[in-house]
Order: sequence, then structure tokens, then C-alpha cells
Amino acid sequence: MSDEPNRGAPDRGIRDARPQESGDPWTRLPSMVPGAASAAIPTVPSGPAPARGTTAGRVRTVAERTAAPGGPFAPTGRTVAPSPLDPGATRDPHAIHRTLREEFPLTYDPLLRAWVLSRYADVAAALTDSRFTHGHRPGDPPCSRAHVDVDMAELRSVTERTAYVLARRIAERPQADLVADFCHWLPAGTVAAAVGVPYRDMMRLVRGRAAGALAGECGGQIAVREKALASFLGNVLADPDQVAALRDAPTALVARAWTESLRRDPPVQIAVRRTRAEVAVSGGTVPAGASVALLVGSAGRDPERFREPDRFDPFRDDPGQLTYGSGFCPAVLLAGLEAEYALRALFSAMPRLRLADGFRPDATGLITRAPRSLIVRPGG
Repeated sequence: MSDEPNRGAPDRGIRDARPQESGDPWTRLPSMVPGAASAAIPTVPSGPAPARGTTAGRVRTVAERTAAPGGPFAPTGRTVAPSPLDPGATRDPHAIHRTLREEFPLTYDPLLRAWVLSRYADVAAALTDSRFTHGHRPGDPPCSRAHVDVDMAELRSVTERTAYVLARRIAERPQADLVADFCHWLPAGTVAAAVGVPYRDMMRLVRGRAAGALAGECGGQIAVREKALASFLGNVLADPDQVAALRDAPTALVARAWTESLRRDPPVQIAVRRTRAEVAVSGGTVPAGASVALLVGSAGRDPERFREPDRFDPFRDDPGQLTYGSGFCPAVLLAGLEAEYALRALFSAMPRLRLADGFRPDATGLITRAPRSLIVRPGG
């Protein structure tokens, strides 16, 4: 990987190269596109919202919507569940998630055209239960069995080299955007180096099918890893105490911080599955053959599972995350290595690295979510 400037280098034209999100949000993650919605919605009696932890939830009734999922929704003035796609959700989905977890643990959402699960226990089960079809989640058993002959030493070497090259490129600037100048490039550059693509050509890996063709479905999940890395660096840099704790931290502590960031701010907020049979969940029963939206972002902040769930705490005694499965997978390995070497390279090249005065990371997005920028002062 050359450190020479070129037309595609991170210090030139980054923002023009970043595609603008538009159109149907479901199409942005091909492996998570939902199937057609179920043909009918069972009627569930309405009434007072259940206490947290009970099974009798209030699901929107057929009278409160059309008879078939996906049809136009006619408001009746009755209290209904909020939607994860409601206006304003892209800025702050957490209040909506909280309401869904506490009052509407199972509801049908006409905007998503799917039943919605928001509690940790339900989402975690749906990601592994054989009664749900399974999308491609790196690290799950089918994914793990597909990967052999992965050279860990080589992955570690190319990730470290790429991270240090990128960090040195921005070290002398008075100000930089770590999303545009670092996070946008590290996952692509790592894959490019691993598969032997010249550095000058790596931008064609950043989006589209080229990454998958060169590195397989898992290694090609560059956009997800980019967003996860941006959230991770944002979480660390937002708290001077975390910077001090992680500046020279051992690998095990960095890994805990990485897991914690995936829990608190997962890059994929909503995963879609389909039921093969009826499934009993908190609040009722999901019918067979139904599309189900799993609110991964909500599950990671469920107070029934995590202590102080809104707090970023690498030292928590109840860790966990749902972005990746626990099996062997290049995407899972690369993501963790990128997080580790990002910190090491940035703090090595910029010992006084900090967020710019007055800047706070501001995550946006509905289906995927991360800070759009991380403005920093490399020299402190």
C-alpha cells in the first residue's frame, strides 16, 4: 500500500466521492430486504398497556388500519404505536424505541410493512431461532462454516499498515473529519490490501458489488464496518476519561470497548426476518409467513438486559451486542482489528487528538446509523 498522494487519496475530494442516500431505505442493505408482508393481521384486543415483563401487549388492531398490511393507513385518533420511521426518528430514535419496548412490544407497522420487535430478549431470539428465516449476519453459524483458510496474521498486518498510513496523512492538519478522512477509508483500504488491489484503485471497493466480488459477502460489508468504526471513535473521543483509559489499552480492553459501542450504537439499526411458523413473543404471537423488523438499536438499550443502557461503558459487567454473531468470520475479525488499530494509529500519530471545540458527534440514519462527521483537532 503506497503512501504517495494520488487522485483517489483520502486528502483529496473525499466528500464528493461519498454517495448521497436516497430512495427506499430498505434497498440500501440488500441482504436485509424484507419479503412481502403477511396477507392478514390477526385482531388483538386493545386496552391498557401491559406492565413491563408481561405477555399481554397491546397490538394495533385491524380497526386502526386497513385489513391488509402495506395498505394506506387511516388514522382514527386512537393511541397507536409510534413508528421507527416517524419524522424525527433519524435524529433521535431512542424515545420511540423506549415507547415501543415499554408499551408496544409487538405491533404491526405499515411504514415498515412488518411486525416490529423491540425488546432485547425477542430480538436476540429472532436472530438465532430457526422459526425465523436468517439474513446474512457475519459470524452466525452458516457464515462461520463458509470460511476457511483465513490468514489472521496477514489480516492483522494489512489492517495495521492501512491505519497508520491514513493516520499519518491527517496528523499535520489543524483540523480534520475522521469520518471522511479516516473511517471512510480504513475498511476499504484493508480489504484492498488483503486482496491485492492497488491503493489508488481502492475507492471502487467502497460501495457496490466490487467488494463482494473481490472479498466475498462478508469482506464486502465495508459500509457497515465504516459506520461502526465512526460510532466507536465518536464514543471514545466524546469522553476524555475514555480517551485516557483506551490510549494505550491492551487488546482485551479495546475489544470490550468495541463490543460496547456495537451495543450502544449498532451500525445496523433494523434487521428484517420472516417467520416460518407462528412465534410467541412479548406482547402476543407473530403469525407464520410474516415479515418482522428487529430493532437492533432498541434491543441494545433495553434496561431489562443492560445496566444504564444509554451510557458508553467498556467496563460494564453485562456486555453484549447483536450486530455480529460469535462465530469465525472475516468481517467480524476485520471490524475488530480496524477498531483496535484505528485507536493505536490515531493516538500514535496524534497524541493530543481531541474533538474540535464545541463539536459533539451527532448520529443520523434510520436503517443504518452513525455520525456523519467527527471534527477533530489533531494537535490538541
